[in-house]
Amino acid sequence: MFATRSARVLFSTLTIALILSFAGPVQGQSASIGADVVSRYVWRGTDFGESMSVQPALTLGFGGLEVGAWGSYSISASGAGANENDIWATYTVAASNGSSFSFGFTDYYFPGPGADGFFVTDAHILELSASFTGPESFPLTLFAGRMSRNDHDNSLYLEASVPVSAFEDVEMSLTAGMVAGESQFYGTEGTAFVNLGVSASKDLVITDDFAVPVSVSYIVNANRPERDMDHHGEPLGADPDRAFLVFGFSLSP
Repeated sequence: MFATRSARVLFSTLTIALILSFAGPVQGQSASIGADVVSRYVWRGTDFGESMSVQPALTLGFGGLEVGAWGSYSISASGAGANENDIWATYTVAASNGSSFSFGFTDYYFPGPGADGFFVTDAHILELSASFTGPESFPLTLFAGRMSRNDHDNSLYLEASVPVSAFEDVEMSLTAGMVAGESQFYGTEGTAFVNLGVSASKDLVITDDFAVPVSVSYIVNANRPERDMDHHGEPLGADPDRAFLVFGFSLSP
């Protein structure tokens, strides 16, 4: 039932995007393309694919509404099972003091070898989300996302991040993300911190008119459940009690 709703929302979003794209120019209309290259695709404390990945993105903006497509593709054949192709939409409302509220959803689809086809509704996972970003005087960002994987795993993820201004030449931020309860998807048996990290970024200046943003992130999954094993003796679920150091750079015209 949920997967059917997911597909309906997905196709509704695509329809809206197509209608708006053929409409005449309007104030606030925009489009952007780009891609990230990362040494590992680590998402909320879990490594997807154990490989360097390329992550293309397409975003269309219509005032406060943004819709887009985002993907992650392993450069290694062994990591192709974690390939991802998402459709998302957010609507942002800005306040007079510079803060903003956003509401949105993401439709996750994993087109790995042997996976269900794109038009198979059970192949999609939907997450509804809300976020708050504070004004420049208090630039805290809060995020909450409820992912419905099936009737037995409605995982709630909560995250807070804040920029650190202690270093003049490098932009830094701190992030703390947790799963609020038992989740098969995240591999938690209860409330647990799965995404603790610090990120640093800086522009690599190539010419006077072109620079490449580069970043390094140190990420710790602090979840330590008693875990079941598969028939190979490998733990099931996400990546508990593990640390990652990830390098990446972004390309955008």
